[in-house]
Amino acid sequence: MAKHYQDLGVYSDLPAAAKRANDLYPIAKPGKKTQKLVKEWLSFEPAKPKPKTVTVEKTWEKDGLEGELVTWSVGFGPRTEAWVIKPAGAKGKLPGAIALHDHGGFKYFAKDKVAMGPDKPGKLMRDWHDHAYGGRPFADELARRGFVVVVPDVFTWGSRRFPLETITEWDRLIGDALHEKTPWEPWPGVSAPADISRYAWAATAHEHTVEKYCQTLGTSMSGVISFEDRVAAAYLTSRKDVKAGSIGCVGLSGGGLRAGLMQATCKEIGASVVAGMMSTYADLLDHNVVTHTWMLYPTPALARQGDWPDLVACRAPSPLMVHYDEEDALFTMKGMKAADKRLKDHYKSVGAGKNYQGCFFPGPHKFDVPMQDVAFDWMTEQLA
Repeated sequence: MAKHYQDLGVYSDLPAAAKRANDLYPIAKPGKKTQKLVKEWLSFEPAKPKPKTVTVEKTWEKDGLEGELVTWSVGFGPRTEAWVIKPAGAKGKLPGAIALHDHGGFKYFAKDKVAMGPDKPGKLMRDWHDHAYGGRPFADELARRGFVVVVPDVFTWGSRRFPLETITEWDRLIGDALHEKTPWEPWPGVSAPADISRYAWAATAHEHTVEKYCQTLGTSMSGVISFEDRVAAAYLTSRKDVKAGSIGCVGLSGGGLRAGLMQATCKEIGASVVAGMMSTYADLLDHNVVTHTWMLYPTPALARQGDWPDLVACRAPSPLMVHYDEEDALFTMKGMKAADKRLKDHYKSVGAGKNYQGCFFPGPHKFDVPMQDVAFDWMTEQLA
């Protein structure tokens, strides 16, 4: 008897038909062949990843940290804003890190989600820090541990978001209708002002439109975002206060997805932490496909030629740490354990089993203080 898929209903036989059409999720081993495939899957590098017209807009010092507001152009769209944070009074060259903000179904803010910035954050961001990061926005903690940390906004978020008036009317109408029915809440009891709620719902609908445009232009949201994050890496490596060859990246959820893409595509990255964003594709079926961003599905070719863990591991033995939350509603335990085994096998296959660390933590989708401490101790060991 054919399996019933709750999201497919009368089309529950579609997965079986797809498997007859193609050999899905074959193992793509680490190495140059898979790295070339990843480049083809993402299909977006309009120029050498390098920031244009970099400008320091503002500086500050507080709580033992020095900060800069830096802007640059990636070559299209509005200028990128990024915060750069490091220990106050630090001398010489320090290891570098890219702190990657999450998706969260919330594109109004970006770098503010993972760093304090020059000003006291509002209640919504304080609530975000509490629920997603255990009350400790992790970019600041990395800086306190002796890193130069760059925290960039990325395509469709923060300074790189689409202004509401340029979001298509259909998506704005959907956003208005959803807001009127259920004002947007990132967590139960955590509310947003009406204008931010409307934007959050409209941007959720608009992501489908953005992906259609990206596909029509021969790429994907993942391709564009991966390129922009490599631009941020190029900026970090260009700084005179950053130690050459000692750069890592870290993120939760959509930020973990971005860290996985950086691990796969950015040779400057010497250690990556992917938190709350790892599973095999097969185990997303009937559980979590609908709850994830288009970023996790860069191309149908990925499922035909490999799997998400294969993409992330393609640069093995480059050090990789993955954090799994045992009660994560975005994944099944079966899918997380299958991904963990696949990653272990990839690293063992290149004689570098110790370079992959898979860590399981109790609780829901998060990157809280105990998880941060494990990740940052490991990053310090790898890079400092």
